[in-house]
Amino acid sequence: MKTRSMYKAERLSVDRISTLPQPILETILSLLPTEEAARTSILSREWRYKWTNIPNLRFELHASTSELELTPDIESEMKYMDMYDVYRVLLLHQGPIHQLTLVIEDDYREHYDYFELDQIILHLSRNHPVKVLALNGRDDTEDNVWYKLPESIFTLHHLTDLYLSTFDIDHPSVFNGFGGLRNLDLSYVTISTQTLLHVLSNCPSLKTLSLDIWESGDTCTINELLKCLPVIEDLTMSGDVSEWLVLDSVPQELPTSLIHLKSLCLNQMCLTGSFGSAFLLALIKCSPNVERMHLEMEYDLDFSAIKDKYSDFWLEHLSVLGICFGSTDLETEFVKFILARSPRLKKVSILTVVDRKRESKMLKTLLRAPRASPGARITTWRVPKPPRRVATEEC
Repeated sequence: MKTRSMYKAERLSVDRISTLPQPILETILSLLPTEEAARTSILSREWRYKWTNIPNLRFELHASTSELELTPDIESEMKYMDMYDVYRVLLLHQGPIHQLTLVIEDDYREHYDYFELDQIILHLSRNHPVKVLALNGRDDTEDNVWYKLPESIFTLHHLTDLYLSTFDIDHPSVFNGFGGLRNLDLSYVTISTQTLLHVLSNCPSLKTLSLDIWESGDTCTINELLKCLPVIEDLTMSGDVSEWLVLDSVPQELPTSLIHLKSLCLNQMCLTGSFGSAFLLALIKCSPNVERMHLEMEYDLDFSAIKDKYSDFWLEHLSVLGICFGSTDLETEFVKFILARSPRLKKVSILTVVDRKRESKMLKTLLRAPRASPGARITTWRVPKPPRRVATEEC
């Protein structure tokens, strides 16, 4: 007659996953959506509380129509995971929470509750040393609606990574800083420059910053922004920054230097004329150690009037350049400008919107241009078709 221990031994010999060490089980459960990980509690008594120790949690808040008796105009048939469900999961969680991702889908917009999200954040600040927080309020519609961000976010003093998307960020009444924050991503947000500068100036360890500000309501100067980024290594700015970021009186002589900056990305920027050129060159000049640059400008710039003011500086460490400007002539002039001042340049990628004839002419011009790095490789790509290599030359 088999004893209970014998039955348990036979079961464990078949169920090998249950015999794995707890850290490995936590890693496996962390790869599942949190709702799915919680469902493993019904497998057995051994599995009942395993999910409550996983350190990384991810929730997607969305409204979904019941599969049974589907009736579009009967609201009682709607089922959705709400903020309260997230809060209940957090109350059941036993181990530390190091990472929380909360995705608010478009169809959940009418159910968004500022106060419930505030309670969730307060619970985290009091009970868990959260290091990575990602709040993604998706807005794939044309409504341009932002979620109000609870000020309790600024009480999470253990954060190392913060990602906020589609939120309206107000000035925090009490904020002592994110001393350990290294990565900050503000995507499609509304925030005043006063709040932005206040937050950035209280993040002394910030290494990576990505800004896509939709509305600000006021402005600040380039130098005011750069003063808040003393140790920045990776800087990305997107959208029409000219609406909130303005030039200083003497842009070619900015007193602040981003000596630690390694990567600069200006994505889908709306800059025009001499202002855009002065902004771009001033930013490049104050980044003497940059190694990678990606520059995407939606409108034409004018280098002819100001490029001579920057003829005395060198990009000693630049190795990779990617550009997409509004005209081939502008791309050609800018690449010539960079080629002559970048002794370590290895790769130049140019995204063009012209035909093969004009593209070939541009390549021939660049091949004859003076260059500090004889081994630089220039590659061109053509749009609007999906990007594909159409010409490659060795310089």
